[in-house]
Amino acid sequence: MNPLNKIRNLGQSIWLDLLDREIMTSGKLQDLIDNDNLRGLTSNPSIFEKAISGSSDYDEDIVKLAQKETDNSAIFFDLAIADIQKAADLFKPVYDKTEGKDGFVSLEVSPYLARDTDGTISQARELWKRVDRKNVMIKIPGTKEGLIAIRECLREGININVTLLFGLPRYREITEAFMGGLEDRLAEGNSIKDVASVASFFLSRIDVMVDPMLKEKGADQLYGKIAIASAKQAYQIYLEMVQSDRFKKLEENGAQKQRVLYASTGTKDPSFSDVVYVESIIGKDTINTLPIETIDAFRDHGNAEETLTTNLDEANRAMEELKEKGIDIDKITQKLEDEGIEKFNQAYEKLIKSIDSQKRKL
Repeated sequence: MNPLNKIRNLGQSIWLDLLDREIMTSGKLQDLIDNDNLRGLTSNPSIFEKAISGSSDYDEDIVKLAQKETDNSAIFFDLAIADIQKAADLFKPVYDKTEGKDGFVSLEVSPYLARDTDGTISQARELWKRVDRKNVMIKIPGTKEGLIAIRECLREGININVTLLFGLPRYREITEAFMGGLEDRLAEGNSIKDVASVASFFLSRIDVMVDPMLKEKGADQLYGKIAIASAKQAYQIYLEMVQSDRFKKLEENGAQKQRVLYASTGTKDPSFSDVVYVESIIGKDTINTLPIETIDAFRDHGNAEETLTTNLDEANRAMEELKEKGIDIDKITQKLEDEGIEKFNQAYEKLIKSIDSQKRKL
């Protein structure tokens, strides 16, 4: 059996961390859905920047939109929404087959709003309304400012993908915002059955930042292990939430679980296996969103077995050793959040400039 299908049998959904027109028009996305059991798709400013600036597929639309839009950000969201709608329609059969558990496509609010609670809520409402698909999630960064926005949007019945999560303390706050939003919605007499949410925990960037520190301190035994240890601890927090009396009351009223979605799972260190962030975190009721190269690699030589709940003592010990070495993981994850926002801001700025340049040229 295809190793990707074996993952599905173990209870984990594979989503694609890519969106462009070529993958949809060529039929490759449909092939991934049909043959590899692909269950969803995520996008972000970096992905759209590569898609729009890296091909001529969008030129004609940019010309048309430029005739009625002067604002380049508005042109971008027009382009993005059209792509998201097409992808959502391709995944609609998956959404129906899984009764609303999978088949989602994610669209992110402007990264410029990462520290703006009211602006995030306003744009999330607008994008949700404009996309007009039940199987879409609006991505909101899991910043301190994002917590209120996440709760409010869930209260309004908007599907939310909480993105840019690195730290465990923040993830606990996200679970509170998730349950709070559903409780608010229920208290107003509204159904919570169709409200979906995931919490996207970023992995490889943790190792990229921590591993050089470990080498300096001679802690080679921890090299490449901290991100996976964090992923396993995050899953334990998830299990605490879904087993809590608070969530069980919501579940009795039809609430879906807010699954952990593992992101940034392409291997960045060439000395690591190219499927290490897949094989090491396979577990029930979770999602792993993979770049196309990692999907191809895992199909070719991946090993699928339940690993997310194994060797927990080793994972906990690794985090303790990190602390003993004087490395503050909470400070690191806060720095990663700040850098993540900045990287998306840079990608978004580059994207807007690219649209402006192509508009002028065309």
